[in-house]
Amino acid sequence: MKKVAVCILLGIILLSCSTQPTDKQEENSLTTEVQQYLDAYTRQFVDLYYKSSLAQWETNTHIVEGDTTNAYQTQLTSEALAAFTGSKENIEKARQYLAQSNKLDSIQVRQLRTILYAAANNPATVSDVVKKRIKAETAQTEKLFGYNFTLNGKPVTTNDIDEILKDEKNITRRLNAWTASKEVGKNLKTGLTELQQLRNKTVQALGYKDYFSYQVSEYGIDVPEMMKINKKLIQDVWPLYRELHTYARYELAKKYGQTQVPDMLPAHWVPNRWGQDWSGMVEVEGIDLDGVLASKGPEWLVKQAERFYISLGFDSLPKSFYEKSSLYPAPVEAKYKKNNHASAWHMDLQQDVRSLMSVIPNSEWYETTHHELGHVYYYMSYTNPGVPPLLRSGANRAFHEAVGSMMGLAAMQKPFLANLQLIKPETKTDETQELLKEALNYIVFIPFSAGVMTEFEHDLYVNNLPADQYNKRWWELTAKYQGMIPPSPRGEEYCDAASKTHINDDAAQYYDYALSYALLFQLHDHIATHILKQNPKATNYYGSKPTGDFLKQILSPGASRDWRELLKESTGKELNAEAMLNYFQPLMVYLKEVNKGRKYTLSENI
Repeated sequence: MKKVAVCILLGIILLSCSTQPTDKQEENSLTTEVQQYLDAYTRQFVDLYYKSSLAQWETNTHIVEGDTTNAYQTQLTSEALAAFTGSKENIEKARQYLAQSNKLDSIQVRQLRTILYAAANNPATVSDVVKKRIKAETAQTEKLFGYNFTLNGKPVTTNDIDEILKDEKNITRRLNAWTASKEVGKNLKTGLTELQQLRNKTVQALGYKDYFSYQVSEYGIDVPEMMKINKKLIQDVWPLYRELHTYARYELAKKYGQTQVPDMLPAHWVPNRWGQDWSGMVEVEGIDLDGVLASKGPEWLVKQAERFYISLGFDSLPKSFYEKSSLYPAPVEAKYKKNNHASAWHMDLQQDVRSLMSVIPNSEWYETTHHELGHVYYYMSYTNPGVPPLLRSGANRAFHEAVGSMMGLAAMQKPFLANLQLIKPETKTDETQELLKEALNYIVFIPFSAGVMTEFEHDLYVNNLPADQYNKRWWELTAKYQGMIPPSPRGEEYCDAASKTHINDDAAQYYDYALSYALLFQLHDHIATHILKQNPKATNYYGSKPTGDFLKQILSPGASRDWRELLKESTGKELNAEAMLNYFQPLMVYLKEVNKGRKYTLSENI
């Protein structure tokens, strides 16, 4: 009898054990549940994202003064996307599942973090603030790109202004063009003040200190570390920048017939509206790229950039790219305006890829077409079954810019140009002048991007910079980092920072560009030395399938991999400025010789 009782008891226990889920079964059940949630979220997100992208595309490509239709559609679709991504349900779900992240696979965890990050930009807990911010951002975009620039009472485009600042030797005409370029800031100051407050309030609702901190967090680091990285970049390039600054002061004074060499560079002297690129100072004899390209036409530039990527083993652009993109300036007789800043768009996170440009046949746009298609091919590379739509972005934001800028650099090197018969193979050029021209672009950009722009936006959002100090702070930073001053005092009726597109519509992210420059030289150096076995200063990527394979290895994972691991795995090194400094090192000897006897006005260290 006792034996029977024991057997029955053992049977009950065994039956009970067999019906209780194991840890593995619970884990499988959880991953299935999470995947179902992610799939449902993705379907709705992609639908709303596409509708929002389409509305924004119209707002950027068809701006009609007084017509609010596009602005209204952009506001509606942006609000719908914001309401979904910032919903309480999605915030709670993402948090609930992330609390059990140790039971999920890494791709699921990354998607959940992406969902929570997106929610912080549009939390339903402050839906009124989110709606106000969306409305304010739409209005700011229309004011910025719908602005009528005039010079001497006549309408001009930003391309016209850029050409004057690049080539004009008459100081008065340069001053007039520069001044005209800054007038747009007056119309944008009130909007920027409103956006400063609304952007901060939006992300603070989900625990971020401010909007700048929120944007930095996407890199997986905090604000002090990001500022430290940018400061280090400036310090690394400062000795060379100091030489370039001294060179520019004396050479430009000579060019403009000025007897006095100023201690600080007047802003209207340099060949760029913000002083971020001085390469227009130097013309390399033997290469008349503008002249050659003028006969090619704008369509050739875009098609040739595509042929470059195809030569590396990438696919042709989809037919829809040419049907739906806005690649050339709006016709003179057009009743509308368009955004004049080049950009690439992944409209639906799937197959609809586009570019917004205003291509004219010159060397600047030749480089830009290669850059923008770099973004487009990045989109196409990570649009693959292994990368969910929520992770279809760069390894970090700087990666996107680095790839585009690197391809622009490669397309401008002499062997590459000779391969395309844009110059003759036997063309002799002054290699020092070539290097100088490149340094006046890449090195000069670092103090502007890592210093002026990054610190201004840090102060704007982290320190809540008062509106009555915008211009004062902007010019303090340009003096400190660029050694540049305005032609005359600029009071707070102006808002010169707001004349820079990114301050308005790509806020608190400009350090992306600074990091991308260090990254592009790191990647370029690896391609030149380890794949092409060529001098990094004289490469020809064209037709190199191994180079294409290397790029695909970096591009195709999108944001499904940790960016530090991906970089270390691809190049064997962590992010650093070593390759950039090595590239320009020979220029120091030349500049020190040229600047001998000249007065240095920037401090030796910063």
